[in-house]
Amino acid sequence: MDNTLDYMDQASFLGLRALGHGPVIQFTWIYEHDVDLVALRRFHRDLGRGFLGRRIERSPLPFGRHRWIAWPGPTDVDVARAPRPRSELTAWTDEQARLPIDPERGPSWRLAVLPLTSGGAAVTLVASHTVADGVGLSIAVANAVRGETANPGYPPSGSRNTLSALRTDSRATIRALPEVGRALAAALRLARGGDDAVLSRQGAGGTSTGVRGEVTVPSVTAYVNSGEWDEKAASLGGTSNSLFLGVATRLGYRLGYVAADGNATLSLPVNERIADDTRGNALTGVTLSADPAGVTADLRGVRADLKVALSTLGEARHQLLAPLPLTPLIPRVLARRLESMVVGTAVIGCSNLVEIDPAVNRPDGTDADYFAIRMFEHSDWAYPRRAIAFPPVVSGRIGGRVFLSVGYAEADGTTTTTELKETVRGALADFGLTGFIE
Repeated sequence: MDNTLDYMDQASFLGLRALGHGPVIQFTWIYEHDVDLVALRRFHRDLGRGFLGRRIERSPLPFGRHRWIAWPGPTDVDVARAPRPRSELTAWTDEQARLPIDPERGPSWRLAVLPLTSGGAAVTLVASHTVADGVGLSIAVANAVRGETANPGYPPSGSRNTLSALRTDSRATIRALPEVGRALAAALRLARGGDDAVLSRQGAGGTSTGVRGEVTVPSVTAYVNSGEWDEKAASLGGTSNSLFLGVATRLGYRLGYVAADGNATLSLPVNERIADDTRGNALTGVTLSADPAGVTADLRGVRADLKVALSTLGEARHQLLAPLPLTPLIPRVLARRLESMVVGTAVIGCSNLVEIDPAVNRPDGTDADYFAIRMFEHSDWAYPRRAIAFPPVVSGRIGGRVFLSVGYAEADGTTTTTELKETVRGALADFGLTGFIE
């Protein structure tokens, strides 16, 4: 089998190494009854026998393509030594999110359990986005729950000796030169026409504050009854997805995270995963603008704009993917410079996993009472005081509820969890929605 990383996965990994931080996904299940630890350990074992059973081994060639190698995962589930009250659940999931995750050195993912003093337990899975995107991780979880462990057949660590690896990777690099040339041309075209892509965030905090130190990013999750959600979407001429974008727009408005014209700019990943797809990141994306003043009364405009954006997906995909063969050649200093160019831009990431496989809600074989997903940069939990931190807003539908995960921090570190809860509650109330917020 070809275990060479896809260009997008290599870009994700090299970005992690260049910038010192990278995207991470966290799945959290809340049980109001005790979990079956025997079944959970079986689930943990099967995660390591499937899609997640891998990590990255670098090419010995400086500009070579890296490869996936087999890695069965951590030796066991991390079970907390003592129960904690439900009021400390968010603090515990934050603590788990801060623990090291690394797609090369390991662990590239980890599973942990917290018994609750009031009864029940919480389970959380944290994984590197380089290894799996949201859809890929959902598939891995559903397969492990079902005991479906189709091992991809990756080689073990160190299976290639250095001389052989240098010869193989050198030949591959030479064969890729025409592709690199086309990628360079595409990158130059994008550079000439891409000045409009960067927007300025209104208000203070979008650029360097000059303040030393770190900021912890508060994160909350709202749960809304799916029937109430669908009824509201239909009454505004929208769909479940356009209502999600409407709520994200109002969040941007309430946080002052909008473009100079007052509109919210929304960036949406689009899933491209196919059967037996081994890519960590099988996606492309589109961007659209939404008026915060209009979405609460009518979602037809957002719905129509999304349809138009998706109709241009082929062009957007080409713009995103065409320069990727340059990825192995980009030096770290340039990667850091590219990051500095987008710090402070008012683009709201909006990741909607839509209808999630019900099996995802059963890590121990029984249905969890609550489930949610959040995404963040691993350094968000110790975020430099130089820019606002606004990880992607994540939504999905499972167990009769729609969940909405939101993280946000001002550059000066003044944002509190209580304030963020009120912001999310207010954005939902703008649409007449109510929900339980954790």
